[in-house]
Amino acid sequence: MRPAARLLLAAAALLATTGMARAQAETWLPVRETALELRPGSPLDVSGILPNLRITPERRLVANAEGRLARADRPAEPLRLACASLAWSPASGGFPARAEAERYARQLAMHGYNLARLHFVDASLMFGRQTDFDFDPETLDRIHYLLAALKRHGIYWMIDGLSSWRGASGGHDDRWDPSSNFKLALHLDEQVFAHWRRFVEAFFKTVNPHTGIAPIDDEALALVILVNENGIEFDGVVRDRRGRPPYDPMLAAPFNAWLAKRYESSAALARAWGRLGWSESLERGSIALPSDRYADSPRMRDLQAFFTEVETASAARMSAALRQLGYKGLISTYNNWPTIQTGLSRRGLQAVTMNTYHDWASGYAPGSRLEQTSAVADAANAMRLAAASRWLGRPFLVSEYDHLFWNRYRYEAGAVFPAYAALQGWDALCRHAHGPIVLRYGEPFAHKRAMLPYAIALDPVARAGETLSTFLFRRGDVATAGLTLPFAVRGEADLGPDMQAREPEALTRFALLGRIGLAEAETVDKGEPATIAVTQPREAVKPLALLERLRASGALPKDNATDPAAGIYQSSTGEITLDERRRSLAVVTKASEALAFAARDLPARLGRLEITKAEGDGLLALVSLDQAPSIAEGRRFLLIYATDARNTGMVFRDREQKVIEDFGRLPVLIRKGEVALRLDRSAPRWTLSPVGLDGVVRPAVASGAGEVAFRLSNDTPGGPTTYFLLELEAAARR
Repeated sequence: MRPAARLLLAAAALLATTGMARAQAETWLPVRETALELRPGSPLDVSGILPNLRITPERRLVANAEGRLARADRPAEPLRLACASLAWSPASGGFPARAEAERYARQLAMHGYNLARLHFVDASLMFGRQTDFDFDPETLDRIHYLLAALKRHGIYWMIDGLSSWRGASGGHDDRWDPSSNFKLALHLDEQVFAHWRRFVEAFFKTVNPHTGIAPIDDEALALVILVNENGIEFDGVVRDRRGRPPYDPMLAAPFNAWLAKRYESSAALARAWGRLGWSESLERGSIALPSDRYADSPRMRDLQAFFTEVETASAARMSAALRQLGYKGLISTYNNWPTIQTGLSRRGLQAVTMNTYHDWASGYAPGSRLEQTSAVADAANAMRLAAASRWLGRPFLVSEYDHLFWNRYRYEAGAVFPAYAALQGWDALCRHAHGPIVLRYGEPFAHKRAMLPYAIALDPVARAGETLSTFLFRRGDVATAGLTLPFAVRGEADLGPDMQAREPEALTRFALLGRIGLAEAETVDKGEPATIAVTQPREAVKPLALLERLRASGALPKDNATDPAAGIYQSSTGEITLDERRRSLAVVTKASEALAFAARDLPARLGRLEITKAEGDGLLALVSLDQAPSIAEGRRFLLIYATDARNTGMVFRDREQKVIEDFGRLPVLIRKGEVALRLDRSAPRWTLSPVGLDGVVRPAVASGAGEVAFRLSNDTPGGPTTYFLLELEAAARR
């Protein structure tokens, strides 16, 4: 072996060793469960607490007068929709066969889901097909059967009109990759638009033999996302390749035509932009697209205005085509990229959908990277980006979010996203996944052999977060804020030379206090004289002065603990308190209490729950399972305790565990943790029993009388878990 090769191997071994050092300093416990289906009546079966009603024409989902989703027969009662992301591919097993689909739909309902998003349906239908629109008949039947099963279990549908960059074209095996300019061409090319329309008609208008009606006419279809993530700028970013210009040449001619309508001559354009290139002429149609999308310029500002006009017209055209096919439900599109420009493109939408992620992971291959950052330490920025993209007065659905595996702080997501989604009054919350649950560990598919980013079903930490979300968000434990702070929008005047421009970070922090969202400047100006808003221009708005106005007006209670200088933000409801520096998020409601914590900063007192110390960071939550849920008076509680989880044999390239070398394999390992806690309650007798990941209650591990205080370890006799059942015996009546 050559000396250089020996050095390389030694360096690789050192990196792997240092990357594993942290894991070796901690204790990791293998999950013992294989089957994960819940049994009726399990503490994890919430269908008795949150039953899904039968979906009928009278219960079709509509936007009510306040712009919230509600059933048509009860428009005054807004719904909160817990959304199951069904983004299957052949690598994750594809759509299930009939028997499994029925079981899967039932399990979703038991876990508390009442909405499902079907994603990349087009890619699944066309996988392995060589001819355009030649849908795989078995896959189509599986999709139809699953839709029927979801409906039977009271689960509404949100479906992409198109997800894949290949559409329904035959002869491609890269349908899940940004492999073509199809989404861009859909805005500009008549043939591509006709292709999209044909696919939508072929899928949505075909009668489902298992329901007897076409999906487009089915009351279970709540919303159609015309095309997933189809903003022009974002599509260009994901298709960026070294050596290629940043903007597709397809844009040049329409951009020149657009400029010709706005500027009377090349000289006028040169005055507006400062200068033109020596070969550029408006009259000859030779104005160049920007050569660097990250360089600010007047040229870039005009390009963004052009994108807004094209996207607005495109969304209107596609919406009209869907209506012509008979669709009566809600429509959305441009469901990511929370920039000022894309916000303008969403201005006319009937409903707004948004995708947002904390600590984006670069992929599944060796060398993939994330940054190991805390969502609480950056004041829930991913949530705030979504909040600032909302248009007030119309439904808002988070079509994708996640705090991604293998980030060690992802336990935070179970409190951060659902608590603030509830505070904001959002309508749906969908944590992205290849299906949010699995019926068992050990399925023989590439993406089911280990936990992976963008897939939560195998991850006990993510699953614990979804369980807590069911209570904080869907059940309504966390209240919607009465405080609403509109962000005034003028239109094109708000665009600047930066294509990445977003709402100022210091102003989006008001989403930690109350509802925020976009609103027409004219509407804000014509509002009540006492209306407090984020006005234009944004640079003139001083956050601290705005905070004092909210306090002085009474919109923010005088005893509210918010102190930006200290990194503390408390919601106007008093139920949520975020402390950036301590890296803690506390949620205290009548029916639940939760804390995402750094062990170094304990003890912490919530409402009735006190955590005195812990072995390692984590999430601890106590939720009442009583029919009239109450921490103060309830008798049956679910304790959720999440730390971290890894795959067996997982290897990193660096000490900080940012860069993956090998994702490893099953079984999943849960990091051992222990907390000491006390509940401000007393009972003649109380018992604490572990609940397996399969929902089975195991023999009690602690019990007592009088004060409710104990040490809680996730290393239980039956194997590690994230769930416990706490039961308090009622005092005898005199």
